[in-house]
Amino acid sequence: MKRTFVLSVFSLILLLSVGICAVSAKAPTTPKILFTSTRDGNHEVYMMNPDGSEQVNLTQHPATDLEAAWSPTGEQILFVSDRQRKGVWDLYLMDPDGSNVRRVFKRKIKAHKRGPTWSPDGKRFAYVYDDRDRREFSLHLGRFGEEDVESLRYVGSPAWSPDGSEIAGSVSHVLGGRLTFINVDTRDREQPIPDKTLPWQYGPSWTAAGDRLAITGNKHPRPAIGDKELDEARELHEAWNDKFTVYIVNRDGMGLRQLLDEAGPNARVAALAPDGSEVLYTQETNGHEQLFKLDINSGVRMQLTHVGGPFHQASLQGDWFDPAYAYALPVSPQPELLTTTWGELKKE
Repeated sequence: MKRTFVLSVFSLILLLSVGICAVSAKAPTTPKILFTSTRDGNHEVYMMNPDGSEQVNLTQHPATDLEAAWSPTGEQILFVSDRQRKGVWDLYLMDPDGSNVRRVFKRKIKAHKRGPTWSPDGKRFAYVYDDRDRREFSLHLGRFGEEDVESLRYVGSPAWSPDGSEIAGSVSHVLGGRLTFINVDTRDREQPIPDKTLPWQYGPSWTAAGDRLAITGNKHPRPAIGDKELDEARELHEAWNDKFTVYIVNRDGMGLRQLLDEAGPNARVAALAPDGSEVLYTQETNGHEQLFKLDINSGVRMQLTHVGGPFHQASLQGDWFDPAYAYALPVSPQPELLTTTWGELKKE
């Protein structure tokens, strides 16, 4: 009887292990980067390795598909598309191989939904709601499987923190934009980098530890057009318009450091590597936007995309997934994937 019980337990564990492997197999087992490309004639979501190899078109649809974001476990991808109503962006989900595409919301599209970001537990998401007819811009919080959302004051380019406590974004002001942190529970706001230090602060991307962010910055304030003669205003405009570049900063706003010089076209942050060692950014070269990778410590740059397209923007955006830094593992992690981040969440 005892032997039969032991065998039954062993069989049950074996079956569960098989089921777990089947689920986990959907997520990438190696680091992958999502990005958008127009090389096929319209905006499509692609996936590639961090060295730029094995670039694969995931969406393969005549509609506009862009702004893809990995789920915390890498088992799903949240992206933006106008495939239901041309010219109006909505949120969609798909599996990592591009299959099983479905809309997040069932209700009729009323306005643009852009810039999605996942909560680290994978249960919620945030996005920018843009109703241009009513001039309504706000950050919305939603929960998967529900139609109701919560509206907050406008914050652009949201990025949910790894610990789930806050959302980083950008708030526009007269001279530029400010990096802003919103506490998810209290709704308190914090803007740690003063305007005088960096007038333009956009597009935040977190490390997996949540201790640093990469941002797009510009240290030249916007000119007050109309307050000076037209010629002088144009000179001021040239002083700031083409100076956006990549910065790294600590969560508390300290340690701000410019990573790229201002020479050449604007450089904008796409995504920070989970370990914080490298950053993806977009920059125009030979008439097309391309994705580059910068080693933050050595300063070595690498161009990841080279294929042009029929539009000015050839390859842009980006989101970085590394299975070693998965936040919301549904089962006990494999020893080789165990991280400090996972361990801390497990204790909670």
